[in-house]
This record gives sequence, C-alpha cells and structure tokens, in this order.
Amino acid sequence: MTEKKIHLTSSEIASLWTAYTNGSMANCILGFMLKDIQDPDIKPAIQHAYDITTNQLEQLLAYFKKENYAVPNGFTEQDVNMNAPWLFTDTFCLTYVNHMSKVGMLTSSGFLSMSYKKELRDYFTKSITETTNLYNQTVEIALEKGINYRHPYIEVPKKSDYVDSKKYLSGLNPFSDKRPLNAIEISHLYTNIMTNVIGVKLCLAFAQTSPNKTVQDYLLRGKEISQKHIKIFVDTLMKENLDATQAADVAISDSTTQTFSDKLIMFHMSVLISAGIGNYAMAGAVSQRSDLMINYERLSIETARLAKSGADIMIDNNWLEQSPGIIDREKLARNKGKS
Repeated sequence: MTEKKIHLTSSEIASLWTAYTNGSMANCILGFMLKDIQDPDIKPAIQHAYDITTNQLEQLLAYFKKENYAVPNGFTEQDVNMNAPWLFTDTFCLTYVNHMSKVGMLTSSGFLSMSYKKELRDYFTKSITETTNLYNQTVEIALEKGINYRHPYIEVPKKSDYVDSKKYLSGLNPFSDKRPLNAIEISHLYTNIMTNVIGVKLCLAFAQTSPNKTVQDYLLRGKEISQKHIKIFVDTLMKENLDATQAADVAISDSTTQTFSDKLIMFHMSVLISAGIGNYAMAGAVSQRSDLMINYERLSIETARLAKSGADIMIDNNWLEQSPGIIDREKLARNKGKS
C-alpha cells in the first residue's frame, strides 16, 4: 500500500521555520561562549547546549530537503566574530543557558501541540526532553556552586482555605490596605525580575559591542525599560518584606569589539521581548490582585512598543527575515503578465 503524501500545515511550517531560525541564532551565541569558558563545571553544560542546537539544525536541514522546504537564512558563522575578546563571564553563560532552556521548553511544547505529522511530533517531543534535561543540568550546577538564585521563601500552608470576600481581588485603592501577596503572585513577580535582569545584561553587552548608533540607542532604551520594570517588581516584593535578591552584576567584560552582527543582536532582542510579553500575559492572567493585573498590562504595552521600534530598525536595515505566509492572490492577479 502506497503511503499517502501528507502536506505540512501552516502551523507545522511556522514551527519548523521558527525552530530553525532560533536554533541558528543560539548556535552562534553558544559557539562564541564556548571558546572562552574556563570553569570545568560549567563548560560541559554549555557544550551540551551547543551540541543540542547543532544536532537539531542538522535534522531540520534534512527535513527541509525532504519536504522541498526553502531553508531560512537564519544565522551563520558570518554573524559572529570568533576572534573577538571574551564578553560573558562563565557564571552568566550558565545563567543564560538556564534561561534559554526555559524558553526552549515552552516553545517546543507549543510547536508539538501544533504538529500533526508523526515525524514532527517525534522531533519536538525529543526537543522538549533535551531542553528539559539541559535545564536540570544547569540548575544542578548552579546549586552545587552556590550561584542559584531561588524564589523567596514563605511558610508552607497548614490548612486549605477559600476566599471569603471580593476585597481579595482589590488593590487599586491607595487609601486601603492591600492584601498580602499569594504564592502564585510572588513566583511570577520574581520570575519577571530575573528575566529582566538577564535582559539588562544582554542589552549592555550588545550595546557596547555594536558599532551601529541606532542599535546602541535601542539597546540602551531596552536596558532602561528593563531596569524600570525590575524596580516595580522588586518594590512590590519588598513591601511584603520578601527577599528580592538578584544575580551579582558581574556578567560582562569591558570589550567593545564587535562580536555579533547587528542583525543577530536585534533578532535576539525580539526573541527575548516576545518571551517577556508572554511572561507578563501569564502573570497577569493568574494574579488576583487588581494592582498587579494593571501593572502587567501597562508594562506589556510598553514592551510591545519597544518590540515595534526594534522591528522598524530591522526592516530599515533589511535584517528582518520574512516568515512563510500565504500567497497574495489579488496581487498575483493584478501583476499577471507584468515583468
């Protein structure tokens, strides 16, 4: 019996395109990190991450060829200067891979949920397993070295309870006391502090090594926005007498040599911003105090505006690779016969 040819759906095409583009970017970053890492405990994790992305890119290229799918341009060795001086500390490299493995787990599970062909489902299932193992590996290393920053501690509940008043949802009235934060709200506040801390350090590293004034200004604007958001989240926790400890500020060197292409830098920022907006949306959805919901909503708008400015810069410089889409039939008809 001849196997019926099953065409890729729009979601599968999108998932493959995004997986390859993101993976090629990560491969450039990880390859550069690897050349300078000295810590024998940290280097295996970065090597593992690099091996994962390299293997995944090879699998995707083979699949593109099989499906006659045009390979995305993505990023190559031309987007990274391997002769540039070291830029990131070993500790930051570990933190970075830990953070990106979290992003990878979320994106791969999303791709799996939108895939139908068995070959793709198997690929993304394996991707989830690999990124999960990488996350666990980086957490274990950080714990052993005492550089893992944990969410604040609170007392373990001794009994279950129900909300007995609609005041539980309040928080906007400045003349009334706000109820204490619950565990869900605390967890998202701290998560968003740490993701913004990583964003600040990457903005600084990219800004000081980019030769493009427009890109520099954009990155410094991103840094200021992240710092403002960190302060809002930290202040919220501090008002509850909760520890909001952040990672030590020893993440980057003083190198000003161009290390990554501006195209890669701007794409990387767009990935981080998209993940950040997703984090804010999730946090706003599960937070039950109205002041927190409002904060996440307004900060999401500010972040979205930053994303729009970044996209404009990428378009102006022909750095924004177009994702696959449907054919504009009306345009095709209008241009029929034109050279």
